[in-house]
Amino acid sequence: MINQAQKLNPKIFERDCEQEPIRKGFGLGLLEAGEKNENVVGLCADLTESTQMHLFANKFPKRFIEIGVAEQNLVTVASGLAHMGKIPFVSSYAMFSPGRNWEQIRTTITYNNVPVKIVGSHAGVSVGPDGGTHQAIEDIALMRVLPRMVVVAPCDAIEARKATLALATNNQPSYLRLAREKTPVITTSDSPFEIGKANLLWEKEKPEVAIIACGSLVHNALLAASELWHQGTSVLVLNMHTIKPMDERALIEVARPARAIVTVEEHQMAGGMGSAVAEVLARNYPVPVEFVGINDEYGQSGEPDELIKHFGLDAKGIMEKVRKVIRRKN
Repeated sequence: MINQAQKLNPKIFERDCEQEPIRKGFGLGLLEAGEKNENVVGLCADLTESTQMHLFANKFPKRFIEIGVAEQNLVTVASGLAHMGKIPFVSSYAMFSPGRNWEQIRTTITYNNVPVKIVGSHAGVSVGPDGGTHQAIEDIALMRVLPRMVVVAPCDAIEARKATLALATNNQPSYLRLAREKTPVITTSDSPFEIGKANLLWEKEKPEVAIIACGSLVHNALLAASELWHQGTSVLVLNMHTIKPMDERALIEVARPARAIVTVEEHQMAGGMGSAVAEVLARNYPVPVEFVGINDEYGQSGEPDELIKHFGLDAKGIMEKVRKVIRRKN
C-alpha cells in the first residue's frame, strides 16, 4: 500500500491526477534558488523556454547568458564561472548536453571539481516524434561514470523543484535529468526529499519483489504495484531519484525481504540506474534482478505513450518482469 509517511498525492491512481512536465519543476526551482542566492547563474544553449530556464532569465537577465548552439562552450564557460565563485546551472536537451559535450564536462568540470549543474532536458524515448536522434537514453551511463558527479532523476515536477534547490547548495558537479512530457504529480510539497536518500513509496509485508524506479517511470511502477496487489502479488516500490550517490542502505533493506529486484528506467538497460543497482547488490546482497529499460537499441518516432508501451516501459511491461523474476527466484 502507499507509504503514508511519504505524504504522496492522494490522486495518484485517479484519472484526474494532476500532470505537469518535470522540467517545469526545474524552472521554478532555479528561479527560487536565484532569489535565495545571487551567485546562482544560468546559461543555456538556445533552448531557454524548452528547458524552462526562461523563468530565471526573465527575472535575472544580468545573471543569465545565452550561449547559443555551442554546447561545448556552454559547459566550459560555466566551469570558468564556477572557478570565480558562481553556481552555474546549464541547460539543454540531454542529447546535446551531456551527449555532445561530455569531454568538456569531464575535463573542465569533474576533473577540476567545480560545482556546475548540468541540466539535461527531454531525456528518454518519451520525447516522441523527435525520434531516435533526439532521444537521450545513454545519458545516465555517461554521467554516473564520471568521478565526483552527482546524478539525479526526479519522479515529478515537485521533486524536480526540490532537487534543483538541493543541487544549488551541494557544492558538487551535478547532473539533473528531466523528461519533456507532462507526467503525473506523485509527490507533494510535504513529501520528504534528500539527495542520496531513496524513498519507499509502496510497502507491503512479505514482499515477493522490490521494484526500484527513477524518473518519469516511477508512476508506472506504482500502477504496476497496485495491479499486482489486486492480483495477489506483494511488492515494494523504491523511488531511487538519486542514482549517484546511490542509497545503498535503502536498496539492501528492500532486497533482503523481497529477495528479487526489478529496476525501471527510461534509459538503456546497460550502464544506467539498473546497472548501478546490480553493482551494489553484487557487492552486498546478490539476488535475481530483471531490468525494465531499452534493450540495446535506439529510440524511434512515435507518440510518447506509444513508445513507452512499445519498449515495455508501461505498467504491463513492469508486471511481466516482476513475474519473470519471481519464477527465477523460485
